[in-house]
Amino acid sequence: MITVRTASPEDASEILDIYAPYVENTAITFEYDVPDLNEFRQRIVNTLKKYPYIVAVEDGKIVGYAYAGTFKARAAYDRSVETSIYIKTDERGKGIGKTLYNELESRLKEQGILNLNACISWIDTPDEYLTHQSPEFHARLGYTRCAHFHKCGYKFGKWFDMIWMEKMIGEHV
Repeated sequence: MITVRTASPEDASEILDIYAPYVENTAITFEYDVPDLNEFRQRIVNTLKKYPYIVAVEDGKIVGYAYAGTFKARAAYDRSVETSIYIKTDERGKGIGKTLYNELESRLKEQGILNLNACISWIDTPDEYLTHQSPEFHARLGYTRCAHFHKCGYKFGKWFDMIWMEKMIGEHV
């Protein structure tokens, strides 16, 4: 059974173990080097100052995580966030991502957030570094594509595009 709870800085090692293969083997993140444990721990601390950072736990082990971050650092954007999610590679396809995002969305609604934005790497023809799983996942959860930037990320000796997908979770009055 999957349970979801708020992440803590003490979870950094387990969470970093999930993130590292994405850095090393995919273009899902444009980060080139796996952050060190202290830097990653500080990322969790900084996020939790303002936004949710949550983990999915199964049998006492963290199997995925999701968090929200600042969309743009101006007051006018305070009701919008950027969302991120990573699932342990051998645990994908089990509903963990949906469980995490549903909980993240619920917590963000409580904070008065209205717009969820996901920045997603894109390539027209999927390859060993990038598939279309992330945009398809986000679409299943109600996100729609709203922007496409071309050849803006360079990793593994090739150029990748970036798309933005959005989901409105509240009424804009």
